[in-house]
Amino acid sequence: MEEDFEFGDKVPPAVNRMGNVIGDADGRGFNPGLIVLLVVGGLLLAFLVVNYALYMYAQKTLPPKKKKPVSKKKMKRERLKQGISAPGE
Repeated sequence: MEEDFEFGDKVPPAVNRMGNVIGDADGRGFNPGLIVLLVVGGLLLAFLVVNYALYMYAQKTLPPKKKKPVSKKKMKRERLKQGISAPGE
């Protein structure tokens, strides 16, 4: 009995339980790794853009930070370093 296959050296397509052919090159769909990469990249880009926008808004609207008050002792020391005598000496 000679067995002659119609497929030859080709691998026959797989069939799922619903009777549909699996593995057709026509309906491949998207690569799941690419979808994850695009979603994560999009979220990261959106996060950075929103952070920059909030930073610029805060720079325009918030008052500048107040400097720490310098103690009298430090002011006196700085004046002596510069050669200016402190009043009352």
